[in-house]
Order: sequence, then C-alpha cells, then structure tokens
Amino acid sequence: DDLVLDYTRTMMGALLLNPKPRHVLMIGLGGGSMVKYLHRHVPEADITVVEISQSVIDLRDAFHVPPDDARLHTVCADGAEFMRKPPRSYDLILVDGFTGEGIADALCTRGFYLHCRKALSAEGLLVANVQADTDQTREIGKRLFKVFEGSMISVLSDEGGNDIVTAGPRHLFEQGRADFEGHWAALSAAHQATLGVTSSRIQRALIKGFP
Repeated sequence: DDLVLDYTRTMMGALLLNPKPRHVLMIGLGGGSMVKYLHRHVPEADITVVEISQSVIDLRDAFHVPPDDARLHTVCADGAEFMRKPPRSYDLILVDGFTGEGIADALCTRGFYLHCRKALSAEGLLVANVQADTDQTREIGKRLFKVFEGSMISVLSDEGGNDIVTAGPRHLFEQGRADFEGHWAALSAAHQATLGVTSSRIQRALIKGFP
C-alpha cells in the first residue's frame, strides 16, 4: 500500500488541505494503489470505488486490494452516470479514469464537473488526474476553472505526462497557502513520508494559484 507512482502521491496531496476526509469517492480502480493507501492510512474514511469494468474489479485479489467491508464499497458502474445521482456528499472525490486512448470522455465534461462540485461537502475537494500539456488538458483546465470559479491548483507529476488538478472551496486553498508549514506538521508520519517529494510542488502551486 505504498504509493510508488508520483502521480498517485500527488493526488494524495489533497490530504494537506483536508487531512481527515470521512467520505471518499474514487472513480477508477486501476491497480488499487490509492484505495489500499486510503484504507490503511485514513482509517476514519468510508471509501466508495466506482469502476466501469468488472474485469478490472475481478483482478483486485491479484493486486492485494482489500475485500469490501464496512469501510470499503466497490461499485461496477459508469462513473459519469454515478455522479448524476450520487447517494451522498463527499469530502474527497478522486478521478482517475482512463481508457487505452486517454481520459474517458465522459469524465471530463462540464456536466460531469458540475455534478462533482454539487456532490462535494463544505470541505470537499475534487482531484483529477489528467494528461499533461495536451489540447484536451487545456480544455479540461478551462472547464474546471469555470465550474469552480478559479478555486483550484494544478501540479505536474515529476514523472511527466500527468497533471493533477485539485479543485474545491477557496478557503481551503487560502488556509493552505497561509499556513503550509502548519498543515504539514499536522499530517501523520505516513502521510509526510508519502508526500515528502511532492510537497514543495504543491506549496508552489498554492502560492501561484491557477494561471
């Protein structure tokens, strides 16, 4: 349950702004690294994973993804359709849904982002993994900027190819910018170890804001 890939560590950077999300929604299971990390290191979180492919879910044992339990719920469904009528609000929504050609089209529309924003709690954050420096990415950035009224940051992974966009209530970004060291000190040792490499990039993004 270590986060080996930098883009997954960067997505977990949301914990700097909201360190104890109670309700987490993940769209896209993949190899399950973020699910495993959250399940172990954020024990207070109730986690729902929406994955469109049953064949991906069927591989969970091979990747040591924990079985569903009182805190972990896996749903085989289209993430965009799920967000039209989500069963509750969420403190953290992680979007990492890719096809063989790139980001699933349904997961980067203005309507999808509007549904995500409506599903966020007062302290909720949306974190989306998008491909870096493409026409599609730039269009996604514009959509997110409009839907969240500019309240967002963008952080490139150090591996290249991934741009992690975090959007949510403006006060969380302002607090993180004003007292980054305090937010860092409040993290658990496990989170500090995970975010050590990416923390400086997150801090620079908070200072810069979104262009």
